[in-house]
Amino acid sequence: MMRPDDFEERRRHLAGMSDEELARYFWELADRVVQPLVDLARTHTSPSIERSVLLRMGFSSLEAKAIVDKCVEKGLLGKGAGHVVWKLASARGMSVREAGVALAEGRMWDEVAGLFGAGR
Repeated sequence: MMRPDDFEERRRHLAGMSDEELARYFWELADRVVQPLVDLARTHTSPSIERSVLLRMGFSSLEAKAIVDKCVEKGLLGKGAGHVVWKLASARGMSVREAGVALAEGRMWDEVAGLFGAGR
């Protein structure tokens, strides 16, 4: 069965738009389509995603695993493992690398918990 050709009817609301207006409308629609994914990414993560973030920050897979495992243990995974490292580095005035290595070695976790208001 063929679909009826209703292109002209469906494009009627676009017919009077300039190229600039069409481009603006396109990006508005694209934003609306993608927004649920952006919202989901803000509120949901996983250990594999967080390890991937840390790998892209320059940490080894062993360092990333250690940091993520401890984030899970401390209830901080939802904050983002990279954010945890960055926040410690910022609070301590140290490099992200130094902060991450310290966390991977099991140090400074009490301080991190305090930075995020977690008492664990």
